[in-house]
Amino acid sequence: MTLPAPGARTAAGVKAGGAKPGAAAEGEAPRVLHPAAVRVARGAVPGGTAAEQAAGLLKLVADPTRLKLLSALNAHELCVGDLAAVVGISESAVSHQLRLLKDGRVVSARKAGRAVYYRLLDHHVTTLIQSALDHVQE
Repeated sequence: MTLPAPGARTAAGVKAGGAKPGAAAEGEAPRVLHPAAVRVARGAVPGGTAAEQAAGLLKLVADPTRLKLLSALNAHELCVGDLAAVVGISESAVSHQLRLLKDGRVVSARKAGRAVYYRLLDHHVTTLIQSALDHVQE
């Protein structure tokens, strides 16, 4: 029986020695082919806190019901009952979703008499939603 040459690929596309193509063995530094590109890419990767916060925002808007609520609020400031009528869910469900969005600093609320009106907190959410919708409609 002959063994493949070191680094040669087997029929399954695995390097001789069992490692997957391009994978570094545990404790081994990755093989960098383009150091300048790696430096630029590292500069583009957000730090831990920013990455966590951005991922949290994306999780908030990733829910279809919340996306619909945010789209409605992008058009106009609305109260819970109006949002329920627009989206077609119960006021209780709207309130629950709005609480999550408010806690995530995506929407803000203002009280006017007995009614509470909700609006998007800033234009970044509008841009995010519109970009997502544009992407899927291309």
